[in-house]
Amino acid sequence: MVEKIKKLYKEWRGVAPLSAVRLTGDGSNRVYFRLSSQDDTVIGVVGTSADENRVFVALADAFGKSGIAAPKVLAVSDDCICYLQNDLGNDTLYTALQEARSNALFDSGDIELLCRTVSQLPHIQFRVPQFFDFALCYPVSDFNERTVMWDLNYFKYCFLKGVGVEFNENRLEDEFDRLAAVLLSDNDNVFLYRDFQSRNVMLKDGVPYFIDFQGGRRGPIYYDIASFVGQARAKYTPAAVEAMIDAYIAALEEYKKVDRAHFMQMLRMFRIFRLLQNLGAYGYRGLFERKKAFVESIPAALGQLEELLGQSAGDFPYILSLVREIAALPMFAARELGELTVDVMSFSYKRGIPDDTSGNGGGFVFDCRAIHNPGRYEPYKKLTGMDEPVIKFLEAESNIAEFLENAYALVDNMVDTYKRRGFTHIQVCCGCTGGQHRSVYSAEHIARHVAGKFGVRVVVTHKMLNVSYVIESRAE
Repeated sequence: MVEKIKKLYKEWRGVAPLSAVRLTGDGSNRVYFRLSSQDDTVIGVVGTSADENRVFVALADAFGKSGIAAPKVLAVSDDCICYLQNDLGNDTLYTALQEARSNALFDSGDIELLCRTVSQLPHIQFRVPQFFDFALCYPVSDFNERTVMWDLNYFKYCFLKGVGVEFNENRLEDEFDRLAAVLLSDNDNVFLYRDFQSRNVMLKDGVPYFIDFQGGRRGPIYYDIASFVGQARAKYTPAAVEAMIDAYIAALEEYKKVDRAHFMQMLRMFRIFRLLQNLGAYGYRGLFERKKAFVESIPAALGQLEELLGQSAGDFPYILSLVREIAALPMFAARELGELTVDVMSFSYKRGIPDDTSGNGGGFVFDCRAIHNPGRYEPYKKLTGMDEPVIKFLEAESNIAEFLENAYALVDNMVDTYKRRGFTHIQVCCGCTGGQHRSVYSAEHIARHVAGKFGVRVVVTHKMLNVSYVIESRAE
């Protein structure tokens, strides 16, 4: 896989990349690499569907022509299985708001950033169709009754059946039909992003850039704003949601006159629909694939859904009764305590020890500079602690195994204690001279050790490589 993307890079740049570091994916079948030269980096993408990749390439071009900040495609393979795009860094809107979520407090700066982001949505919805052929969409080109029922059945089969509640299928389908009729009753046939949420917004120099739009199609205005403000895992406060809706409507009025009462009613219906769809995804990823982070997202989604359905209990009384029954199940009760996250970082002492942005201040800094340094030798200078030759050198020519055993003992004791006491954060930093070889190897191994032994969420950051990824928590 990496050879395919290296080959495309060489065809585009004229020289092979100095390194190709695989990045953590987004849950799709696409695989991402950060490819480096002496001067800059680009992102290489290897997909499994040429049709899906063609949509992304065409939409990236349409976004650019529409004046929307989005990745620029630099090169595409002949079979359209892989492509290169400019590197937007590692910072998403979702990660930028981590502290706000943890504290359940979105300050004026957080809300301004959210409003600035959603204010771009009407421009995406109305400008992109001027430069895009919807016949290219994959797998479908329009939001219609069939796609609505696909998503509602996702809730039925992957969530309801997953939690094991008994339900009357006829009554449920009757309410599905009524909901679908409302959703399809008002359609401006604009560009529907499909996955418009804070994880799909990159921040570069403070500017929101939009990614992962390859599932787009033609559809109504309400779907994407409902997706954004209703993202259960984002934990937006009511004040933040209200401000975002106001910002969206203000931007939308450049393109159409808005009846606010009608807009709010339709938005409520689409938020209900999207939460049902989200619960289907959480059920599949959490209850079937047993990924703990998705299971832990279910109570928040159920809470939002119960609140929205309860605003007019006569609309979908049977769905409301099911939601209340499920929310009361022991498996979704008492999930208020925060989950422990272990931040593991590699860094260069030349740049200084990383700050602890959590405010907790707990953890360790391990000095790796006493370990034999592969960076002193020419064959390893341009490689990193994730490259096989460096790994073999460290394991054969240094005392790194003994170093790590001592580190594991210290970290294990703290993780075990913090986990039992309900604490939410530990930071573990590994530093060396350049932050490229010994510290990277050590951080990788500590991260995998902690995740494997304790099942907690681990955030791995290699400061000097500009690489960050998450090892999600798992059920014990």
